Amino acid sequence: MMAGRDARERGGAKPLGSAFLLDTWRSWLHAWKPFLSILIISMLGVAVLTGIYAGCRDTFIAANRFYEQQGLHDVQVVSTMGLTDEDMDALRQVDGVGDAVGVRMERVTVDGDAGRRFNATMREPSDGAATVDAPYVREGRLPKSADEVAVTGQFTHDTHHKLGDVIDVTAPDATDAAGEDGKADEDNTADKADAVHKLKIVGVVTDPSDLSDPDGYSGSAFRTAVANDYTFYVAPGSLERIFDADPQVYGAVVMRLTDAENKDAFTDDYDALVSSTMSTIERTVQPRREEVRREALQRSAQDELDKAKAQAYAQIDKAQAQLDAQRTQLDDQLKLLDAQAAQVPVGMPMPAQLADAQRQWAQGDAQLKEAQQKINTQRNDAGDRFTAEQQQIDDIAPRWYVQSRTALSGFSSLKSDISSIRSLGNAFPIVFLIVAVMMSLTTMSRLVEEDRGLIGTYLGLGYGRVTITLRYALFALLACLLGGGLGLLIGFLGIPAFLLVVIHGLYAIPDLRLEYDWLYGSMGILLFVVGVLGAALFASIRDMRQMPATLMRPKAPKAGSRILLEHIRPLWRHMSFLNKVTARNIFRFKSRLVMTVGGVAGCAALILCGLAINDTVAALGPNQYRGIDQYDMFVMANDGDEKTLHDKLVQDGKTTAIMQTRVENGEITNGDGSSTSVQLTIVPQKQIGELNAMFRLEPARSESIFGWMRGGGQSAKLGDDGVIVAQSAAQSLGVKAGDEIMLRADGGSQPHRVKVSAVTRSLIGAETFVSEDLYHRMFPASTAGDGSDEQPAITWNSVYAKLKGDDDAQIKYVQQLENEAIVLSASSTAQQAKDFKFDLMGAVVGLIVALAGSLALVVLFTLAHTNVSERMREMATLKVLGFYDKEVHHYVNREMMVLTVMGIIIGLPLGRWVAGLLTGALNMPGLYFEVHIFWWSYVITVVATLAFALLVQLFVDPVLDRIDPVSSLKSVE
Repeated sequence: MMAGRDARERGGAKPLGSAFLLDTWRSWLHAWKPFLSILIISMLGVAVLTGIYAGCRDTFIAANRFYEQQGLHDVQVVSTMGLTDEDMDALRQVDGVGDAVGVRMERVTVDGDAGRRFNATMREPSDGAATVDAPYVREGRLPKSADEVAVTGQFTHDTHHKLGDVIDVTAPDATDAAGEDGKADEDNTADKADAVHKLKIVGVVTDPSDLSDPDGYSGSAFRTAVANDYTFYVAPGSLERIFDADPQVYGAVVMRLTDAENKDAFTDDYDALVSSTMSTIERTVQPRREEVRREALQRSAQDELDKAKAQAYAQIDKAQAQLDAQRTQLDDQLKLLDAQAAQVPVGMPMPAQLADAQRQWAQGDAQLKEAQQKINTQRNDAGDRFTAEQQQIDDIAPRWYVQSRTALSGFSSLKSDISSIRSLGNAFPIVFLIVAVMMSLTTMSRLVEEDRGLIGTYLGLGYGRVTITLRYALFALLACLLGGGLGLLIGFLGIPAFLLVVIHGLYAIPDLRLEYDWLYGSMGILLFVVGVLGAALFASIRDMRQMPATLMRPKAPKAGSRILLEHIRPLWRHMSFLNKVTARNIFRFKSRLVMTVGGVAGCAALILCGLAINDTVAALGPNQYRGIDQYDMFVMANDGDEKTLHDKLVQDGKTTAIMQTRVENGEITNGDGSSTSVQLTIVPQKQIGELNAMFRLEPARSESIFGWMRGGGQSAKLGDDGVIVAQSAAQSLGVKAGDEIMLRADGGSQPHRVKVSAVTRSLIGAETFVSEDLYHRMFPASTAGDGSDEQPAITWNSVYAKLKGDDDAQIKYVQQLENEAIVLSASSTAQQAKDFKFDLMGAVVGLIVALAGSLALVVLFTLAHTNVSERMREMATLKVLGFYDKEVHHYVNREMMVLTVMGIIIGLPLGRWVAGLLTGALNMPGLYFEVHIFWWSYVITVVATLAFALLVQLFVDPVLDRIDPVSSLKSVE
């Protein structure tokens, strides 16, 4: 008998019977409210965990599929002086390079309506068997002849051209396209450069390097270039026939890597693979091929120079020989005249014929001296010119730039946008998991507590502790699995479908479809199963350790104790009896206090965090365009019309201040090789002081761990020692004041290393300011206009201005300017502040707030139900003492409302802190999320949480009404 008892205590025990199973099933049915609470919390948690992740993953998968289909290059090499077939062959020999193909390209200018002009780059298909950087045809077809062209959807959207239209293109730099070898005939090239070529649009395509949707809302939001640079595609050989481009020189060589095939291009593994190949190229191929190219260019140029020198000096020598012959003839004539003059008797007048001959000789002598002076000048000028040209030949130094996909602004924007959204999806499930564990622990603890006597009975009958524990573990497991399954449906179907609708407005990614991730989905459910099941096991095993006899006896009430408020005598004496009871009930039961306050605080923090992100996005426009930007209007003119524009603005009399600048597209690259597109603004030396009047150049701010902003100080000043980079551009690359970056100007010019003198506060856009003198030093050949030979003048193609009148008057004036032929683009900060929006972030925020509100409702319902169920005898006692139903309602609900208010008080600063962390993780080019929360968001959070608490009371009050005082008081016996 003792042995059987020992065996039962060890858990080796009585087998399961139908009575035990039936009782277990009935207890589960009776506990449908806790079951539903665990199910809903698990469903919400798994949905949040998988939903945002799945939407972002589906986007990345579709983008990878498109990149693989179109053969987007993994590595690209560009050179300041072109690339050759030998360079391409050398790159093919690098380990890991699957294929390297050359791309021919030409910069052109496109004539638009009303005298407008646009910049574009014309490309021929990659020269190789492999498909690399192939355009995706949306309408029509690819060109087949030299008079046809395929344009991007962005071009048709901006210019309203369509299939079948004819566009006029000109290559202003065609003399450069002849190559440094000088093999093309300069006069013929110049003729083709000046000619306007008519091309018929036969196709509308998507550039694989840029998936931005021109018909969506991304183009009007925050990342539109001031002067768009379009990509055109022409038939093979067209550039040579149209612009006489050198067919032996490539604008770039693009490569696909063998090991990168079918690899996710948005992962660290892919980045490491590409970086390794780039390092190999830079270390082994680049120095050797740069030297070979330099020698070839110098040799070719030297031959041309030697020929030119020989020809020029031969002509000069020939002229000198002719002059010397004439001088000899003239000297002979002089001797003859002197002999004739000697024969004239002294005192006799000179014969008229002889005098005329002497005057003619003098004139001839003067002419020969003048001719000699011209020849000497020609010889000196030729020497100076050839010396300068020789110096240019000696200075020839081709420079390679090895770039990955991160140098493509379209790829980088897609990666950063979706990755930032995914970072939100990685953060919020942590809160949901913590709340799920807390609620499961509370729910299961109460279930075990209610079955305390039954557990003791089963143990006394010989059932093992493991068997009884499984009764509760399976309950929690089933609820978690069902909730997780529903969460997977929402997470992989509902939420992604909602997000993809919004993402479609940002990026035109073909074949974007929903896909299921078995591993991530299973791990998501497993994560919540472990948390919920762990809480259930902890709650049940904690009571299983007691003896059966102890479990079968009622649990002794918790001993009374003083609370802190009782020691504050003046306050305690003035409190009513019921208020004292409420205070004791709240603070004596520490676990209920922690669970309720913690759960409410977490939900309130989630709601406020979502609203904070929404407010931050909503405040970007006003804070940027009506705060940081002090100007009212920006106008950009076509090159050549800048003076006309300036005169018109002065003549209209609508402006109070004008600052002329040159604005062009640029690119900055950090030390790690990551790049982002910027708006490069060159400020005239004489107007540098006015830059601070047009922009509030405050030093960049950052947020401390406690949520307040730090930084600021005196305004930055633009000088010649470095550039000023906007915070919205610098933060995506991790650039800080004092760092060095590579700056590339418009037109793919050679990048130069330059110091960042300051990073200034900016929320939208990607401005980089550079002084006129510094720009001249970096890009002496990039400027346009008339000026001295030493320093070409810069064409000031844009104007920042302050306007008279209110916002409506300013907007109306800017709209009038947009219709002027000389205006390429015009914008009003008042209009931009009004129109700015970021729908993708707004959609995610709305989703987060809805899920957080649902979680808050479930948490409050669970806690209220648990609170009532564990205090049934107390409520019955109150009814016996004569409390009316409404008084009982007030007695219970007051405690929940106090705990809810305490949770709100803690949740508000917690939500503000979490919002700072999450917005800091949103790393998007052209946007800096400076946390801003409107006062009404705090009010909405408080009201919403209190409304959820009041809504829960509507469900709790009927439960209190159904308490039978007699049966509740007799339940223990």
